[in-house]
Amino acid sequence: MLNSKRLTVIADYVSQGARVADIGSDHALLPVELVRRGTSPSAVAGEVNDGPLEAARKGIAAAGFNDVIEARKGNGLEVLQPGEVDTVTIAGMGGALIVTILEAGRLAGKLEGVSQLVLQPNVGEELVREWLLEHGWYLAEEAILEEDGKYYEVMNAIRQPSGDADNKILYGGEPPLIGLGGEASRKLKLSMGPWLLQSRGEVFAAKWRSEIRKLRRIEAQMAQSELDEAKERREAFSREIATIEEVLACTPTDIS
Repeated sequence: MLNSKRLTVIADYVSQGARVADIGSDHALLPVELVRRGTSPSAVAGEVNDGPLEAARKGIAAAGFNDVIEARKGNGLEVLQPGEVDTVTIAGMGGALIVTILEAGRLAGKLEGVSQLVLQPNVGEELVREWLLEHGWYLAEEAILEEDGKYYEVMNAIRQPSGDADNKILYGGEPPLIGLGGEASRKLKLSMGPWLLQSRGEVFAAKWRSEIRKLRRIEAQMAQSELDEAKERREAFSREIATIEEVLACTPTDIS
């Protein structure tokens, strides 16, 4: 059984019967759990470094799944052949790195046959959402959770013919705040998550209150400088803080 809320949420999103590739699998905890549950008939655990690769192989062997889970060494989606898997999971990396992996895989044809992406960036969530939007992936679900004092967002994206149109509605439709429309609305949804903005809860609020505290500390540091550039950045931080505070002050039904 997984003892990680983060990995459990990721595992819960994986479609029943999906052949899975877990990129950056480390100890192969996620592939082992998916096979143990009966969710996945087979899996690939991808690792770029020898240490984590060996840890993955040991974890697979200890679970008795050598016949259905294979640990492979390679950079990102290089470990896959086109059409080999249905679902790709990538967790515990920065959003910029996840986007780099996905884009390299897309250009190499490694996403052919893949119908689901379950992604958990540690930072830079907006970069991942923007990549999904630009490449026709429908962001079907999002979750936010806290574990060991850190906040994590998990995204479940699926490929479907109507995904592009649905994504445009989600990311750039009605503004989530009165007076906030167009590009500002889109940026806010990319940053905070279109579904998370809809369903918000205590963890969502706690994460963004923490973000406000960070921004205020930076704002205070900027105030010590008399440079015009510092003043402009301080004003930008102030606007960002005000927007987040307004979001947190709204009730979920206020957001459309």
